[in-house]
Amino acid sequence: MTLAKSRNMDEFLKNRASVAGLIVILMLITAAILADFIAPYDTDKIALKEKLKPPSWEHPMGTDQLGRDVLSRMIYGTRTTFELSILVVALTSTFGVFIGIIAGYFRGVIDEILMRLIDVLLAFPSIILALVIIGALGPGMINTIVAISLVGWLFYARVARATTLSIREKEYIEGARAMGCSDGYICLRYVLPNCLPPIIVLMTLNLGSVILSIAALGYLGLGAQPPTPEWGSMLNEGREYLRDCPWLCVFPGLMIMLAVLAFNFIGDGLRDAIDPRQMVIK
Repeated sequence: MTLAKSRNMDEFLKNRASVAGLIVILMLITAAILADFIAPYDTDKIALKEKLKPPSWEHPMGTDQLGRDVLSRMIYGTRTTFELSILVVALTSTFGVFIGIIAGYFRGVIDEILMRLIDVLLAFPSIILALVIIGALGPGMINTIVAISLVGWLFYARVARATTLSIREKEYIEGARAMGCSDGYICLRYVLPNCLPPIIVLMTLNLGSVILSIAALGYLGLGAQPPTPEWGSMLNEGREYLRDCPWLCVFPGLMIMLAVLAFNFIGDGLRDAIDPRQMVIK
């Protein structure tokens, strides 16, 4: 087991794009954790005399329409975005894997009902479903988490079910049944560990898409509400000044692109390292 893990790590480190993505994400996480210490200004401090100033030594990313320092808001926006994204992925992966294992292990009517429900939900674009849900619940960060989580578990369920179906008839599963092990014990002891490798890859790739969804909802005014700094809402606030003050949109847009690309690179590297067959998850 240790040798296999060492080989997986070596395979991951050989992928330069994945290593670069990991470095970027670690830097962003560090900035989010240390935001209280490294942000040069108060994110909510309004200074109308300083409004819409271009990037300078005093304000490396300029100021917004209220005179707030864009760099400080970007740093705190990193914290907001990562907190929301990680929470969403944790919720969706946990629930989705639970449903997928239940459906794949017990099969029968349970499997049919759950899979038909997933098929129906997958027939609609996830962002549209999220918009409908958050439109009914109202804007806000909590409702953003709920809306994205309610539509994000579907892919985890399908991957977990497919993995469960491939191992439920293995000899060691039959041996565990013959020894009198309960279904719950078998699922936790044997099925779940086998589901983790593809799920970890999916979680990493999904973090990028969740960041995009959070930014999209924030841009539409349905996510984090002012004055909370968040990349999508910062894009929304800066679009009115795009022609004269492009930095208000350029920097949040670059951060979104950088974070999404970094997570995608990490996910590709993990897929190659964990799954030698380079399984493509759809």
